[in-house]
Amino acid sequence: MYKQVIVMRKDLKMGKGKMIAQAAHASLGSAYQSDDELVEKWMEEGSKKIVLKVEGERELKVLAGDVKRLKIPCFLVKDAGLTQLKSGTVTALGIGPAKEKDIDKATGKLKLL
Repeated sequence: MYKQVIVMRKDLKMGKGKMIAQAAHASLGSAYQSDDELVEKWMEEGSKKIVLKVEGERELKVLAGDVKRLKIPCFLVKDAGLTQLKSGTVTALGIGPAKEKDIDKATGKLKLL
């Protein structure tokens, strides 16, 4: 089984629309980092996505490092600064798609958003 995880920063207090847009950037960005064959398998299974949360930027960056060490494709989203946030604000992390058991090694203790 395959899945993708999107991890959002809880401390930014983004509006709902902004948060959804940042999650979409994370999902697409991470999928583009993935192997085409892996993405195809994930999509055949229904493109499972889970959205989790972290307290802030430091925790998100540490998680991104952990994911990279596990050799799982990921994408760290930095906002363009056109609306609610300053340019370069790190907002979200897209992880995978990858095997669930592999992603869970890095994200298994995080809570749902």
